[in-house]
Amino acid sequence: MTPAIVWFRQDLRLRDNPALKAAAERGGPIIPVYILDDLGDGRWAMGGASRWWLHHSLASLGESLRERGSRLVVARGDSLKELVRLVAATGSGAVYWNRRYEPAVIARDKGIKAELTRSGVDARSFNGSLLFEPHTIANKQGGPFQVFTPFWRHCLEQPVAVPLVLKSDTFGRSLDSWPDSIPLPELGLLPSVRWDAGIAGTWEPGEAGAARRLKHFVSTSLEPYDEQRNRPDLDGTSMLSPFLHFGELSPRQAWAAVNSLSTESGVFPPSAGAEVFLREIGWREFAHHLLFHFPTTPESPLRPDFRRFAWAKDPGGLMLKAWTKGKTGYPIVDAGMRQLWTTGWMHNRVRMIVASFLVKHLRIAWPEGAGWFWNTLVDADLASNTLGWQWSAGCGADAAPYFRIFAPVTQGLKFDPDGHYVRRWVPELGGLSPKHIHAPWEAPSEVLAGAGVRLGETYPKPIVDHAAARAAALGAFKALRGKT
Repeated sequence: MTPAIVWFRQDLRLRDNPALKAAAERGGPIIPVYILDDLGDGRWAMGGASRWWLHHSLASLGESLRERGSRLVVARGDSLKELVRLVAATGSGAVYWNRRYEPAVIARDKGIKAELTRSGVDARSFNGSLLFEPHTIANKQGGPFQVFTPFWRHCLEQPVAVPLVLKSDTFGRSLDSWPDSIPLPELGLLPSVRWDAGIAGTWEPGEAGAARRLKHFVSTSLEPYDEQRNRPDLDGTSMLSPFLHFGELSPRQAWAAVNSLSTESGVFPPSAGAEVFLREIGWREFAHHLLFHFPTTPESPLRPDFRRFAWAKDPGGLMLKAWTKGKTGYPIVDAGMRQLWTTGWMHNRVRMIVASFLVKHLRIAWPEGAGWFWNTLVDADLASNTLGWQWSAGCGADAAPYFRIFAPVTQGLKFDPDGHYVRRWVPELGGLSPKHIHAPWEAPSEVLAGAGVRLGETYPKPIVDHAAARAAALGAFKALRGKT
């Protein structure tokens, strides 16, 4: 049997990998391949944090393959040209991969499949990334869902596939001669000026790291997840998003880990926390559903009338810069932005707070925030990023009501009541009590002096007044909807 190429993309794992399983069942040698195709991803090529993660994930995948007597062939360039070259060099009769759902990638993959098939290669793709593929889920009218609750209710009526099991001898047959492979460092994924120390100290990219994080979450944080997930001062979230994005963990594996807790009780989900966690998996599914059916949403609002929204002017980009640097003068906002820059990740509740602040307090267009997140998040996912920002701006599916404007101080007091999160990421406010840490400008001068805080010097004054900014945003939203 001729060799089969398994084209790895955002499925950087060996377990529960449909493309790899299909190649194993076909027989013959398996050639694992990764191609860095910067142009093939269209405008949304990976940002710096994602490239850092990819480097380490590929290194982990390569090591796992070597342990099994195989290797990862790394290439760079146009995906079709590289696949055609590798097919010719190895005499491969098949190319298998797992599907992605970004608009530019879908278009590219269709062309690749057609071209390979015309040349006599068995070119097939599989679902390795979602519980429910977008084209398989429809509302009663046969169209896409635009509201999460009925979407997820419909999904829960469908069967969920169990993770695939691969044979222990999957890589039993090897090639006599392997094709050339680029050394991983030559892909240039790591920054030339090293800013990644905080990210490296936070994460363990790769399939093994994903398995460890899932085990930790299920054993320690799943049961109280419904109560703790909104608290950035606690280890109450799964932190699985980058592993899911890069496919080091499949949603089927996450689902199965939760389901395994129901074995004795027979009750599924086994707890309120488990139910809420699975719903968060559902939001990821919903994001891909929307991106698939509304492919222009990464650049344009789903609600066309929102194109007329009166965004504020930001001369010199000073407001945007203050937001990106975590220097807005609102501690919970600044803590989130600094956590993002340092670790490549931000707590989900805080993501909503900082997004609301950008689009409603500062009235800066949501694509600016989406672009910053795209470059700085290790879990930068086009579907989820687009959904989150359009939800915050009020211009997408199932969006937050226009009058819902997160008050940063109220949010801080509610979800970081003792100020631990702010103290960690905004240490210059560390001497303030929980009473004052979320609104230092309201603290008496002697309290500020005792804590070593000099507003406008050691920590900025608020760049906007909450009440005035809220009123201006409400006015702009009402005008858009013809309510003035």
